[in-house]
Amino acid sequence: MNTAVENSETILVVDDSPDTLGMVTTALENLGVTLLVALDGESALKITQQITPDVILMDCVMPGMDGFETCVALKQNPTFKHTPVIFMTGLSDTDHIVQGFSSGGIDYLTKPINPAELIARIKVHLFNARQTQKVQSALDNSRRHIIATNDEGEIIWATPEAQLLLSKTYDTFSEGTNRLPEKLLNWLKTYTDHQGTPAPDFSFIDEANRQIMINFKGTDSNGEYLFRISEINETKDQETLKQHFHLTDREAEVLFWIANGKANKDIGEILEISPRTINKHLQIIFTKLGIENRTSAATMVMKVLWDA
Repeated sequence: MNTAVENSETILVVDDSPDTLGMVTTALENLGVTLLVALDGESALKITQQITPDVILMDCVMPGMDGFETCVALKQNPTFKHTPVIFMTGLSDTDHIVQGFSSGGIDYLTKPINPAELIARIKVHLFNARQTQKVQSALDNSRRHIIATNDEGEIIWATPEAQLLLSKTYDTFSEGTNRLPEKLLNWLKTYTDHQGTPAPDFSFIDEANRQIMINFKGTDSNGEYLFRISEINETKDQETLKQHFHLTDREAEVLFWIANGKANKDIGEILEISPRTINKHLQIIFTKLGIENRTSAATMVMKVLWDA
């Protein structure tokens, strides 16, 4: 793993101790980073309104707003959701360590700080933050409808397509809310109450009378829940599948419902044909797609519809 610190990166040190500031400056001067200094929490918040640091070194005990309060205020801004905050303090009891993590910190170093350890931790957290940013950037540019929430249903981030779909689906999203609607919160709670059991796909009718599907895709390294949200448009999606895979109308209908997790019996009821006839269609569909099972079919369909 390459954990080198890049010259373009910026580190903000928030501390009112001249000794600590001197030690950090000396330790980091050979890394080639841009070093910013704030002597209190209020000053740190003002700096971050103009500049987005790549990592923040935060003292806990400062005049006015302490480090914990400053970290909470920073994390309320989505820009700093994944910015590593490393606390540096002489407070070493368990309660203060827990408070540091619960306020949004990612690491906790007790004073006196060992310079070599400080540099090592900065490099690791910068590397992890870069990886998270790369994944989010890739998803933002993928045209996929992906959202990430915490276990309380607060939306941590969403791709532009997901934000647009949610704003069309619920009026509250047009007003800037950052929480999932009640229906989706209840669905999320069902999953978090039974962790380890895959959450079933959830389908509902939105305020615009459209059918919306949401799929749980797993959790990331930060413990956030990842979901794909999409609008089910039978006519449009089936026509897309028909054209892309050179299917008949009936084959496109069967493939569409296979991709939406329906069993042969359910598809038979929807299309008013027998399960035996569905099996015959599946044999032809699998041959045309060059696959052998329903899972592969569903994967191919999702990719085509996402890119459509």
